[in-house]
Amino acid sequence: MSQEVYHIPALLPETLEALDIKSNGTYVDVTFGGGGHSRAIVEQLDEEGHLYSFDQDEDAVKRAFEDSRFTIVYSNFRFLSNFLRYHKVDGVDGILADLGVSFHHFDDKDRGFSFRFEGQLDMRMNQKAKRTAAWILNNYSEEQLADVFYLYGELKNARKIASVICKARSQSSIDTVEQLLEVTKPLINPRQEKKELAMLFQALRIEVNGEIDVLKKFLQQALDSLNPGGRLVIITYHSLEDRLVKNFMRSGNLKGETEKDFFGRNLSPFKLLTSKPIVPSAQEVERNPRSRSAKLRVAQKL
Repeated sequence: MSQEVYHIPALLPETLEALDIKSNGTYVDVTFGGGGHSRAIVEQLDEEGHLYSFDQDEDAVKRAFEDSRFTIVYSNFRFLSNFLRYHKVDGVDGILADLGVSFHHFDDKDRGFSFRFEGQLDMRMNQKAKRTAAWILNNYSEEQLADVFYLYGELKNARKIASVICKARSQSSIDTVEQLLEVTKPLINPRQEKKELAMLFQALRIEVNGEIDVLKKFLQQALDSLNPGGRLVIITYHSLEDRLVKNFMRSGNLKGETEKDFFGRNLSPFKLLTSKPIVPSAQEVERNPRSRSAKLRVAQKL
């Protein structure tokens, strides 16, 4: 398994420790990406162990390695339960989700994930999907755009940004990264340009790929798919998804409402193994700057 990794896996030693891998266990990595986490997991398995890795990006799937202990699943992880049933897997001992975007996506100017390069506003993880970032910018109402920028990018001036986009597209469609930057830069604080542009592009990416809805569907299926004692390990990168993961791990439901029995004991199906999220060391951030905002949370199914 010497294939080149095109994404440096975040918090790799911490992730492996959190999964508490049994050599004969069955595991799932729902975000194969560059394969760094998956390779490290497989290396700890014997011939009875197995790892199933999911990815909806054809580029990532093409880079998957061959190993008798490994199966790549070309699908979005919202279909976790369906594919486990297809592979006749009744339960798994650990599930990993690294919700970050691969270096490859950010660095491929043709994918439109980054404001650093000129190119089309695509942002689709699944290249077969129809809805691109450009389509959203040119077809959503001003109110819909404002909601996307506020809810998913947490931009305080979301309404102003939505307004200028709608005015600009009435003259000419917004199809490229440079067109979007030209329209929105007057509203971006020069002192926080990189941060605010990253928030803007993050919001569009989340909307294009339906990431929050997918995460919600995955969390419930993950709970149902884990064996008792199995570990759920999730790496988040922004507050919206981290809040959702934290509340689900604490309560076992998407509402984040912890139920208690008659004696006041917590009825959550999970035991939290991290009271606070695990974050990268200064050394890791220096080696892998994109892991700066990573937060790892771990729960064990009771």
